[in-house]
Amino acid sequence: MQDHPPAPDANDTMRVADARVDNWVDLYAPSFLRPYLRLSRADRPIGTWLLLLPSWWGLALAMLYDQQASWFDLWIFIGCGLGAWLMRGAGCTWNDITDRDIDAQVARTRSRPVPSGQVSVTGAVIWMVAQALISLFILLSFNHAAISLGVLALLPVAVYPFAKRFTWWPQLFLGIAFNWGALLAWTAHTGSLGAPAVVLYFAGIGWTLFYDTIYAHQDAEDDALIGVKSTARLFGESTSQWLRRFLMATVGLMGLAVIFALRDQASFLAMVLALGGPWGMGWHMAWQLRGLDINDNKKLLQLFRSNRDTGMIPLAFFAIALLV
Repeated sequence: MQDHPPAPDANDTMRVADARVDNWVDLYAPSFLRPYLRLSRADRPIGTWLLLLPSWWGLALAMLYDQQASWFDLWIFIGCGLGAWLMRGAGCTWNDITDRDIDAQVARTRSRPVPSGQVSVTGAVIWMVAQALISLFILLSFNHAAISLGVLALLPVAVYPFAKRFTWWPQLFLGIAFNWGALLAWTAHTGSLGAPAVVLYFAGIGWTLFYDTIYAHQDAEDDALIGVKSTARLFGESTSQWLRRFLMATVGLMGLAVIFALRDQASFLAMVLALGGPWGMGWHMAWQLRGLDINDNKKLLQLFRSNRDTGMIPLAFFAIALLV
């Protein structure tokens, strides 16, 4: 007889609106911890994947670049995973603290822990600091150059929640913050920042502009009412054309990063396989474009969540290239 997960607690009325009904936080987490895990978006893991995957791209490309691998690379791989979960949580907590008044006016976000009263601002600050400190201990296990980059990453993380107040391009600021791991993981492996990592970083920013514009269309009407800016509002009915440009930038820049990294030491076969990464990623982004309907919030959320698979595609190709 097949086992089924327990049903969510019927007495728990504080679930976040855009979380899956069967998410692990609402099913299994102790009730006293649920508001804090929701604050960290643990019930919505897609953001952790989107923060993590550029780190794994950077590590894999660095290994292809110098044709070296060590047991410490396994720790970089694991450390990036832990750090992404923690820093995404800390970043989301900071975002919810700064946006609590805005979130209370938007249908999709008013159920978040701070605006709904599940967590106080003081409690949120303590939770944010705790996550950041644990992340710091992980970061200190890397080399000095990577540590410096990790500390510098706090600047775009701190600025991002305010971007929607002064620019139509807050998604660009998210891209600057969310793809920093590509720089950090490359540097953690090689000991210094290299041009391929920088180009890969810009490719990731193009990808973030693509998926977060899709995401932002869910709130476009509420954002217009309260005066919050976004690329979704800026592009409007021209969104498909802009997304196509971001697709081409992502694929082109990632392809250049692969060529710069592999041109000296890797074999021709490894080069071809690694270039399959941006090629496959581009096809998946094109599939998203074909299904785009900016007026269908359910479809928008589905497409946004599919970007975990989008980001996995180049990682899979890079991993195969490492084996040849």
